[in-house]
Amino acid sequence: MASTAEFITVATASDFPQSGDRIVIEVKGHYIAVFRVGTQYYAIEDLCTHDDGPLAEGELDGTVIECPRHGARFDLTSGKNLSMPAPAPVPWYETRLEGDDVQIKV
Repeated sequence: MASTAEFITVATASDFPQSGDRIVIEVKGHYIAVFRVGTQYYAIEDLCTHDDGPLAEGELDGTVIECPRHGARFDLTSGKNLSMPAPAPVPWYETRLEGDDVQIKV
């Protein structure tokens, strides 16, 4: 069975003037947080797996985001949960920069 995943444009590089900037977009009923860290872009679902907290509102430390509600931490490069109380990883989306377009694979 062929994959139906495709890259879609969700923002432009100018939407992220500085490292650490982030936006939240809605794609197919999912809220996705897109982050710029250095010159790289990362995308994860904007819902903590502990209590659905808004991850994009958390503190960013390199490529680790901390949920603002209870401090669960996630790796932006994989979605992996790094600390409790998060019981599971958060969905992660492949990203790429095509010209000035920031794209995610959905």
